[in-house]
Amino acid sequence: MPSLRSPRSLLPILFLLLVPACALPGEGRPGNRYSIEEFLGTTNYRVGSFSPDGTRILVSSDETGVFNAVAIPVAGGPPEPLTHSTTDAVLVHSYFPEDERFLYSSDQGGNELTHLYVRERDGSVVDLTPGERLKAQFLGWAKDEKSFFASTNERDPRFFDVYEIAVDGYARTKIFQDDVGYDLGAISPDKRTLALHKVRTRADSDIFLHDRETGETRLLTPHEGNVNHEPQTFSPDGSALYFLTDEGSEFLHLVRVDLANGRRETVEKPPWDVRIAAFSRTGKHLVVAVDHDARLDLRVVEAATGRRVRLPRFPEAEITSVTFSRDEKKVVFTASGSRHPGDLYLFGLGTPEAHPIAKGLNPAIDARDLVEGRVVRFASTDGLTIPGILYKPHGASARARAPALVWVHGGPGGQSRVGYNPLLQYLVNHGYVVYAINNRGSSGYGKTFYRLDDRLHGRADLDDCVASKKMLVDTGFVDPQRIGILGGSYGGYMVLAALAFRPDAFGVGIDIFGVANWVRTLESIPAWWESFRASLYEEMGDPAVDLEMLRAISPLFHAERIRKPLLVLQGANDPRVLKVESDEIVEAVRRNGVPVEYVVFDDEGHGFRKKANQERGYSAVLGFLDVHLKGAAEP
Repeated sequence: MPSLRSPRSLLPILFLLLVPACALPGEGRPGNRYSIEEFLGTTNYRVGSFSPDGTRILVSSDETGVFNAVAIPVAGGPPEPLTHSTTDAVLVHSYFPEDERFLYSSDQGGNELTHLYVRERDGSVVDLTPGERLKAQFLGWAKDEKSFFASTNERDPRFFDVYEIAVDGYARTKIFQDDVGYDLGAISPDKRTLALHKVRTRADSDIFLHDRETGETRLLTPHEGNVNHEPQTFSPDGSALYFLTDEGSEFLHLVRVDLANGRRETVEKPPWDVRIAAFSRTGKHLVVAVDHDARLDLRVVEAATGRRVRLPRFPEAEITSVTFSRDEKKVVFTASGSRHPGDLYLFGLGTPEAHPIAKGLNPAIDARDLVEGRVVRFASTDGLTIPGILYKPHGASARARAPALVWVHGGPGGQSRVGYNPLLQYLVNHGYVVYAINNRGSSGYGKTFYRLDDRLHGRADLDDCVASKKMLVDTGFVDPQRIGILGGSYGGYMVLAALAFRPDAFGVGIDIFGVANWVRTLESIPAWWESFRASLYEEMGDPAVDLEMLRAISPLFHAERIRKPLLVLQGANDPRVLKVESDEIVEAVRRNGVPVEYVVFDDEGHGFRKKANQERGYSAVLGFLDVHLKGAAEP
């Protein structure tokens, strides 16, 4: 199954860290405290595929401190290391259909210029997309499994051309040249038709069908007004296209269109966003993922009958991905929750129970010492209901009020979701209440809510963050004098905006690679975001036209107002929020005589993948908070 994309993924999400949600069992138990080394002793897994003979599972694992490819035996036993990188993450895609060669992607120091590689049977590696300044993406296997598809921007850094690559010899054939700014959605089983996604704004997008034989590219989704359409997959016989749309609805739903006669039928229309839909290799099963109030409802359906396949249920976790064996009699799935980081299970379809094959949580940590979250809503300054996920430390009470943090997700348009987050659990374990807010503009709550922050960034959404303080204080277990704000990327911008534009609202700010100067950031977005440029400018502002507005919402130009302690974390190779953004805001705030700490990672980009860097960064966060927030005496 493809990796899940964000609902309403019409803009690239700037921040990589996703934040959990969940309920508060055992909140009265005292709980043990764990070091950051113990938290990072947890292993994260990303599943690729079953081996051709079905005996092993190809995954990426960060057990060594850096993501590498490993093979996990289905019958049990220790994982077999397949790559040994000590610098750059190895993110696996798939074994080859007939042998144990496999495909993976890797960049250089977090610069996001990913190349596509084959690890050969003898352990040697072939770069299928060599070059200095290009980005490549794996797009999936052809139905006959004699070739696979990839895209690169080597011809023009703004656009991604699509190539078919032969299994034997790796000869490449260009099958589509993009000179417009499309995103590939799907390729038909006969390889003749490409479904292309064209974004106009984040409220309006279309699907085009490109016929490789005739060269014609035709519009599939003519409409009036603002409607989003996003291609997902062709039917196994190629006669229909499945796509997402919010036409006539607040939420994205799944539709099937017959390509011969244009007849449409609704496949799934829950009262939440459908996030993705994909067929299994043979087409026997359709997998649909629904974003249900920051939790993932993953459904597996028999394509021929529409019958939903029974999957195991877990009281404190959710199934977040499924991978089918070649005969489709078994699946490996990932189950994760606030206190359970991505355990892997083997499940025989039609059998009564699943069997664990890899556990993620460090065995030195008792999951009962961690906390679940619960969805909590509050009324913002204008009465709008704002959702978020509240994490309460063990021992916090009206007689032992705790310091708190408002955690702001990335985006614009991201969402705080259920799932394990080591930094969040580390902070809660050390006595901090955390509220992961889904302020207006967050995805998952309908298209109206999603657009409420357009051209109001650092104002209306910041009002939500400030208003959440009252909800925290009203719990009775939060000290009103010790509330800080933390976030990364767009969330980091919100931290800086809070300190600059609401200078008395929060006691401290922690900015993780956040935008300080929107003019520079919008002028320097990566070339490979060209298909989203107009949409991003429509939402945020065009630096060539809206210069004064963008300067007005950029904390760098108002840094003299910042007087609360600030911690900044930054990757030196970040292509989205350039290091100069953090350099300049740190320098400007230091001129105010304000305590500022600055941590730079020379081998990271937009997100910190290496455990050694996470240890350094997360330790800095806790140390900073203990001095500047927890250390502030409650009156």
